[in-house]
Amino acid sequence: MKVFIPYKNIRRRAMILGLPLSSFALQMISVITSLLLIIFSFSLGMIAMILLWNSCLYVLLNKLVQHPGLFYFQRVFPRNISNKKLSLCYDEKD
Repeated sequence: MKVFIPYKNIRRRAMILGLPLSSFALQMISVITSLLLIIFSFSLGMIAMILLWNSCLYVLLNKLVQHPGLFYFQRVFPRNISNKKLSLCYDEKD
């Protein structure tokens, strides 16, 4: 009988339309906002601009997923926090 190991971090690697969940959520917020803009200001120029905006955002998010090093930010906080006293290289007789 096969034994399956549960994978708890499946949400971290989940992809929808080639985007991670956070990027997909950002794309959906943009789509919903653009639909509201189309409803309340119906014009052909606005529709063209919104279609261009959403397609450019999708391409940008896909590029960021493929090359995550473009916006690499250093961590602010360390992974492990300890209250252990750090040893110093010199004597504290001052």
